[in-house]
Amino acid sequence: MNAESAICARGIIRDFQAGQSTIRVLHGIDTDIRSGEMTYVVGESGSGKTTLISIMCGILWPTEGEVQVFGTDIYSLSDTELVNFRLNNIGFIFQQYNLIPSIDAAANAAVPLIAKGMAIEPARQKAIELLEKLNIGDQANKLPNQLSGGQQQRVAIARALVHEPRLVVCDEPTAALDASSGRRVMDLLREVAVAPDRACIIVTHDNRIFDLADRILVLEDGRVTHDGTDMPDDH
Repeated sequence: MNAESAICARGIIRDFQAGQSTIRVLHGIDTDIRSGEMTYVVGESGSGKTTLISIMCGILWPTEGEVQVFGTDIYSLSDTELVNFRLNNIGFIFQQYNLIPSIDAAANAAVPLIAKGMAIEPARQKAIELLEKLNIGDQANKLPNQLSGGQQQRVAIARALVHEPRLVVCDEPTAALDASSGRRVMDLLREVAVAPDRACIIVTHDNRIFDLADRILVLEDGRVTHDGTDMPDDH
């Protein structure tokens, strides 16, 4: 593994069963995600983007291949070790916000801190500070069903960042946001998630934020067809 790599993925194959058929979604992908960079993964629907990042962060097992995250072979860990590794090292921003409906925005954002053992009040205060950076501090006491879709998304983003993970993995983090809110989110991701010992991976279709990427991987039919600092001309 390269000393500058946050993630080293080698020979990643992922198959899914569809009745009696086997569908290969990823075809032997080799790639590194470098520390200190914001890497975008782009491609058409069904190209394997979400499957790839799910494998890279220990949510979905590969059919074949190896993934090291900050030097740890994550698929050699026990289930408990993998859960603890994710809790301590990775923040997730999903397309589905998965907020707990019975607790308010601040408590939702504080969940990773409380899971790591921080007392409720200091965890809540740290979460509120992050909500304020996302311009929804005034919504901290509201339940998820009292928030708009964009506000719920920002709560989910705060939850992903509040424990200062070394790796942040985002699936369409600006999809429900207007241009101004999207830029604010991206600025915060760069502030929190991009440092010499950290990294950020973003799956996105949002061409408003392509200029913020340090590196862009393009997937087509489960293969990396472009790896560079800009989008290729045919996309």
